[in-house]
Amino acid sequence: MLDERKKKILQAIINDYILTAEPVGSRTIARKYNLGVGPATIRNEMADLELLGFIEQLHTSSGRVPSEKGYRFYVDSLLAPMSVSEEDREMLTRWYQAKSLKMEEVFQETARMISHMTHNISLVSAPQLTGCKFKYLQFLPLDEQRVIAVIVTDTGYVDNKIMMIPEGATEEDLRRISESINRRLSGMSIGAIKRSIVEQARDEIIPNEKMVTSAIDTIMDVMTARQKEKVYLGGTTQMLQQPEFRNVDKIQTMLSVLEEESRLNDILQEGAEDGIIVKIGQENKCSDIHNCSVVQATYRIDGEVVGKVAVLGPTRMEYGRIIALLKFMHTHLGNLLKGYRG
Repeated sequence: MLDERKKKILQAIINDYILTAEPVGSRTIARKYNLGVGPATIRNEMADLELLGFIEQLHTSSGRVPSEKGYRFYVDSLLAPMSVSEEDREMLTRWYQAKSLKMEEVFQETARMISHMTHNISLVSAPQLTGCKFKYLQFLPLDEQRVIAVIVTDTGYVDNKIMMIPEGATEEDLRRISESINRRLSGMSIGAIKRSIVEQARDEIIPNEKMVTSAIDTIMDVMTARQKEKVYLGGTTQMLQQPEFRNVDKIQTMLSVLEEESRLNDILQEGAEDGIIVKIGQENKCSDIHNCSVVQATYRIDGEVVGKVAVLGPTRMEYGRIIALLKFMHTHLGNLLKGYRG
């Protein structure tokens, strides 16, 4: 569609606009990018690029800015593969080697780290518990009236809830309940565990009806709560400092999106494919982020999706650096999550 000179000029316009957030003129391109042609020639080529829809002019007297079509062509055809910088690589490697966290904390920390490195919003989904398998239930004494019911999955995901001990119940009662539940549920997908299945263990446990009912209620509370995928957010303040969000209406619109976890989940659910997915402007189904782009990676363990990481920012984002960063993290975070199996 474009000859080599138009491609180089378009690439220069986008690179400069990403860097400066200022409309780009022909003289700027001629002075900074050494394309071997003068401002007049560049101006003619820019006029053609505008007619083709790759760039646009916001004001009559201003330079040009990339359009969504221009960004899409840039990402698909002009963006050379980048490597993570040595500084970023060392920071990430040190973090992954030094951290010893619960799985949920890994995702929280990942959101914080990505937003810090990209100066954009990071969206990180916690593991989808429905794809995990029940490993075991254990009761840990808390005091004379309470125990902690701990549920562990095959991916190492741990959740717990405090449970009141009915009058007359003993440690032996708790042991028999956990053994019976573990025999029945061990190896079963979390998403397949229904109350009717857990109830089947009632007859083989103990005659202490209150104890059994309390244990079953606790298990189902944990199962229900954790089947809902949680999204961790980072970097809101940094992104809202970008030039694109100086407009109060844009800030309010973005904040309304970020305040609703269901909408954040919808953004992440749009791209569950493997590899890196880039959605630009109106390619996003959520109309409130049509002035933004999303770069997303999906993480799997043994074929099962265990989480997603995305960077949400203005269409004027550093696509090359962000894609390289998520690819690097795709490998390292995946290896880290595999360590939770067993």
